[in-house]
Amino acid sequence: MNEEIQSQNTTDDEISLIDLFAVLLHYKLLIIITTVAAMIFAVTISVISLKLPAEKSFLPNEYTPKALLLINDTTGGGVSSSMSSLASLAGINLSSSGGGISYSSLATYLAGTDSFLDSIVDEFNLINKWKIEKHVRTESRKVLKKKLVASFDEDSGVFSISFTDIDPNFACEVVEYAVSYMEKRFRELGVDKNEIKKENLEKNITSTYSEIERLRSQIMNLETEAQGYSGFNIPSITMETTRIEMEITAQTEVYKQMKTQYELLKVEMQSETPILQVLEHASVPDQKSGPSRGTLCIIITFAAAFISVFLAFLLNALKNIRNDPEAMAKLRSGK
Repeated sequence: MNEEIQSQNTTDDEISLIDLFAVLLHYKLLIIITTVAAMIFAVTISVISLKLPAEKSFLPNEYTPKALLLINDTTGGGVSSSMSSLASLAGINLSSSGGGISYSSLATYLAGTDSFLDSIVDEFNLINKWKIEKHVRTESRKVLKKKLVASFDEDSGVFSISFTDIDPNFACEVVEYAVSYMEKRFRELGVDKNEIKKENLEKNITSTYSEIERLRSQIMNLETEAQGYSGFNIPSITMETTRIEMEITAQTEVYKQMKTQYELLKVEMQSETPILQVLEHASVPDQKSGPSRGTLCIIITFAAAFISVFLAFLLNALKNIRNDPEAMAKLRSGK
């Protein structure tokens, strides 16, 4: 008995498959024409979009330059409190497992701040470029976030910044500006303390050297004046000269100490890994990052094939209903 039922089910399955195949054969022209038409349409719009200028094309080529930055998260916890307060205002936890600040989290956070986005928008006049008329700040940030991508790879410690646009040169300029902004903000927040010390020492050394030169000029002027004065004025000039020479000696000693500190700091900085280091600057891409017109053509062609097959079965079902008196009676009674 079970064998008979199983045999009957197998027969029904075979009949069903044959019926399905028969439907496909019956509507083969519909399926073929629809699929071929969709394929021709996809290829045509792809070619047209490629021939049109990028500004007028509905599917222009896009280019995505990328810059790579190495972020050293191994530095100790002695970091400026301004960074912690900056992140805490936004509810961001920048603490690393070692108790210090996670500079990678800080960089990721900075890349999403309004000040960062607005700086790029203003620098390149993106509001006018993108023709934004309403809610200009909010909308410009939204558009920029879609095009600008900042991400951090925890395995390699590399922070990447990329920007997508139809103009490869413009996209490269945006990425380079974003990198320079990051470097500037890290310096302003006091992340790289040695760099700040170096800048301060350079300023102080230059200032001290200028002061020494000024004092030496004063001595030369006094010596010139002494030649035209009588003997009664010589002692006062001598005292003033002695005072200036003592000040020069003191300034020279300060200058020597600062130069020594400066040279030692340079040696120390050479032995340390910078917190934020540019591994690779953005370069103008010569190959598009999208869209993939070949993939688009394949998707449209397969979609058209599936739709045409579904339409064939739908038409066949409607035909069977029309030829079935019982089914038509049910439909009429339903009215």
